[in-house]
Amino acid sequence: MQAKVVVLRWGHRPQRDVRLTSHVALSARALGAAGFVLSEAVDEKIKHTVQKVTDTWGGDFFFEMGTKWKTTVRDWKTNGGVVVHLTAYGENIQSSDVMERIKGAGKDVLVLAGSQKVPREFYDAEFSDFNVAVGNQPHSECAALAIFLDRFFKGETLGQPFEHANMHIVPQERGKKVQ
Repeated sequence: MQAKVVVLRWGHRPQRDVRLTSHVALSARALGAAGFVLSEAVDEKIKHTVQKVTDTWGGDFFFEMGTKWKTTVRDWKTNGGVVVHLTAYGENIQSSDVMERIKGAGKDVLVLAGSQKVPREFYDAEFSDFNVAVGNQPHSECAALAIFLDRFFKGETLGQPFEHANMHIVPQERGKKVQ
């Protein structure tokens, strides 16, 4: 049985991060995550956007918001899961065995994706079991999440159909076709 992955978004600033937080949530959904937690903030617009996409394009994807990140992380670990903090300062996903160790744990994964400078505690073993970098250069959290999920699921989620979809994109060389 494949481990479940949930993404926790921290540091969302409603006046600045709406579009990027929406993209992080939609990328999580499209690339195989089971759900999304918007911690410390409530943004009904993002929740509505994600729910509308899920209703239209299918899949089982939950969205929670307003929870404290420390509570979410502690509950996750108490229930036997591991926590992965995506950061440019972590173990490099390409040049280390960090992905094998994460998968080898055989546990559900909570991925921490910040939007602004994260609290120092994110790096500590009390909160993060793994600090993972998709590259050791500044980069987007959306790109980091996409690369992490693709590596975690070995690309298997990219072509899978979503259950309960009302619409499907028909891949083709040119143009757009939706059924």
